[in-house]
Amino acid sequence: MIPIDVEHRIAVYFLHRYLPEEVLIELEGALLPLCLMVEEEEELDKDELVKIAIQIIELHLDEKRLK
Repeated sequence: MIPIDVEHRIAVYFLHRYLPEEVLIELEGALLPLCLMVEEEEELDKDELVKIAIQIIELHLDEKRLK
């Protein structure tokens, strides 16, 4: 079994290597305001943030704008 922190580091590498800058900017634009609305990180609905990010990435995959 791969340790979760190793999986996260691999995922971050691929996120920044293969997502075009415009997609990363769109992700930041969608997620950052939601993150800034809370006082403590524990208040974030992280599952919802992940769902939003996946929807954006899948939209771009469907449009074939990813490498």
